[in-house]
Amino acid sequence: MQRRGGLGRALMVLTTTLVVAALLVACGGGSSHSEPSAASSSSPAAVTTPSLPDVAPTAADFVNINTMTRVGDHFVGSLNGHLAAALAVARSANGGVSPVGTVIQLIPTEAMVKRRAGYSAATGDWEFFSLEVSADGTRIAKSGAKVNNFFGADCASCHRAAASRFDFVCGKTHGCAPLPVTDALLGSIQRGDPRPRG
Repeated sequence: MQRRGGLGRALMVLTTTLVVAALLVACGGGSSHSEPSAASSSSPAAVTTPSLPDVAPTAADFVNINTMTRVGDHFVGSLNGHLAAALAVARSANGGVSPVGTVIQLIPTEAMVKRRAGYSAATGDWEFFSLEVSADGTRIAKSGAKVNNFFGADCASCHRAAASRFDFVCGKTHGCAPLPVTDALLGSIQRGDPRPRG
């Protein structure tokens, strides 16, 4: 049984490393995008959210991503009870500013949390997290406005490519470089989150 758990952890590390490597390649090049001007857009305005007090994320705040709400290919949560507002922005085709306390994760070992206005103009007030995950829970390896992944790429460098109306959140249609991994591999990594589900 212990060998099986060790094999599962090794598979999780390997597949996560492959995704991180793919992200590094995807984020390595420049990206240009243009947003439609307000005058040329006939779509409704982006979602607005209430002003909320800041949060102070701890390791315990980062749970198994499969217990969060899936939106597209990522997962959304809230650290301060405003999940409905966070989901309204995440689900909006027109974007919006995520409320303070919003948590977004694509893979178990990386997260971003929306902080108070003024936290970091360079990152749209998002704090990035590099996480170590296991059956025992989560440990924060690194956090801040500038966090490098395993291969040394700055998390914000990828997210800056998102159209400004999407508030630094990458998605398949948000302007970020596409992930050079299959949806099946990404899904396998997400389902393999070893943290408890309850």
